[in-house]
Amino acid sequence: MFSAVQGKNIILGISGGIAAYKTPQLVRLLKKAGANVRVALTASGSRFVSELSLATVSGEAVCRETFPPADVPGTDFTRHISLGEWADALVIAPATANTLARLAVGLCDDMLSACFITLRPGKPVLIFPAMDGQMYRSASVRRNVATLVAGGCTVIEPESGDLASGQCGTGRMPDPEVIADRIRSSLQEIRRDSPLSGRQVVITAGPTREKIDDVRFVSNYSSGKMGFALACAARERGAEVRLITGPVHLATPEGVERFDVESACEMHDAAKPFFATCAVFIAAAAVADYRPEMPASGKLKKTEPEMRLLLVRNPDIVAEFGAQKQPGQLAVGFALETSEGLASAHGKLDEKHLDLVAFNTYDRKTSGFDVDTNTMTLIDRNHRETLLPTMLKTEAARLLIGHIEQLMDPDR
Repeated sequence: MFSAVQGKNIILGISGGIAAYKTPQLVRLLKKAGANVRVALTASGSRFVSELSLATVSGEAVCRETFPPADVPGTDFTRHISLGEWADALVIAPATANTLARLAVGLCDDMLSACFITLRPGKPVLIFPAMDGQMYRSASVRRNVATLVAGGCTVIEPESGDLASGQCGTGRMPDPEVIADRIRSSLQEIRRDSPLSGRQVVITAGPTREKIDDVRFVSNYSSGKMGFALACAARERGAEVRLITGPVHLATPEGVERFDVESACEMHDAAKPFFATCAVFIAAAAVADYRPEMPASGKLKKTEPEMRLLLVRNPDIVAEFGAQKQPGQLAVGFALETSEGLASAHGKLDEKHLDLVAFNTYDRKTSGFDVDTNTMTLIDRNHRETLLPTMLKTEAARLLIGHIEQLMDPDR
């Protein structure tokens, strides 16, 4: 799955946060993908995850102290240098506020910080901060993050969700599957042999919110994960990707230009300027079909036993693009049903002048909104069906992009 990490040497630095409990699974995923993994564990990190667990899944001794014991035969006494030179990438997950500060000022007092300093120039450094949201928003942490980014590190914004403090907000470390995919993307060389290379791809993602009043809205459960995975996959093929997204808590894929919107009308207005210039338009967003006709100002008061909303149709963004697309342009849509609905997907292909439809059934367990996997059927413009088994959305996105490449170049 993560072919870009096959045979790569990866150092995983683990510092002292509760999110460290996720790291053995991350090591397992990387090893399964063919990577060589060495773990640099801080003293605080060892309070949250055991050396034995990490050594077992990595197949390597865990590195903690800068200098190993002198009485062990065959010991590499310069491993604080050689390990950084060995690595193809350094990943720090979780990165605490303390670790960010130490790296930003150049301290070198344990194996993690030594690997950071001795890593060969040009090798990717991926940092996944994880801490309480208030800590992450503090001026000192933001300053240290800015310093690390200016030094060439990639700092992945933490996700929003339940935190160890009992609060809910920004500060969660992404799940191991998401981190593994970011590592793969960082090591993936941009392909120049793809028909997408140098071409503009526009992708819509996430939900839209349609205002009832200033504090309430109509929306859906879309997480944006599929659209963001498609943006990553298209970028890997060398495309110039424009990602137009509704409200989601996902980091912007590297090398992708992002536009944040809220409503369907805003998404339409953001997408329309690209209609004439893009090579491929992929409508992965779950755009609300209807919106309240007259959103109220302020907050509606609970004065009546019932409230009725008059809903009006939203613009159909992909249908509008499909109706006006020129030869050489491709329109790709998604169809989601709560039960069998392939006939509806075939109908959408024709009605909206699409070149490809990705159909999936919503079950909230393995497919659909807010889960990491999808089970899709791809239907091309000749109504040929290709069933994709249940797989991670990141992998499904690459297969879908591969189908788009075939539509652009039938000889591939």
